[in-house]
Amino acid sequence: MKVAVWDTYVEREDGHTMHFDILVPSHITNEQTIFKYGMDYLKTKPFKTNQLTTNECRLCHIEQASEAMITAIEKDMYTIIEMENCN
Repeated sequence: MKVAVWDTYVEREDGHTMHFDILVPSHITNEQTIFKYGMDYLKTKPFKTNQLTTNECRLCHIEQASEAMITAIEKDMYTIIEMENCN
């Protein structure tokens, strides 16, 4: 499965910047759908964040998904890779 990697940076209320990737099947191209997945993820966090828009979330590249990514995407239609300040 090919996945689209959306590189995402979101300002937290405490001033830290979260960095994470939203991975979706490459055929999903609607930005609003991607942003919804990102907002669903942000709702799981115990801290508040700013809005998610094209300024914070952009298509980075397409890559081959690992088995773990495929399993997560088949369950939820997306998966998140946390990079910085996500906890």
